[in-house]
Amino acid sequence: MNPGFVVAMGIGTVFVGLIAIIFVCMIMSAAVRALIKTKPEAPKAAVNQAPAAPAQGGAIADRDKVVVAISAAIAEEIGEEAGAIRIVSLRKI
Repeated sequence: MNPGFVVAMGIGTVFVGLIAIIFVCMIMSAAVRALIKTKPEAPKAAVNQAPAAPAQGGAIADRDKVVVAISAAIAEEIGEEAGAIRIVSLRKI
């Protein structure tokens, strides 16, 4: 069998497979769009709720927990114990 024919058949098979995948994706996309249009809408009140406002003045909520988490992460990274690390200041960036 001619090696050029084998290469052409291999490349042809790959491209036919890729084109088939594209068509399957297009069909699935159309099906999902059709399902989304028929899906009932969620209540507007639940969707439009604003998230809670951040603390004023740069204050960090649960400061102790944040300090513990930061010191544990730093201690793990540098190979020290968490008690050996002293965090002097902490501010939101």
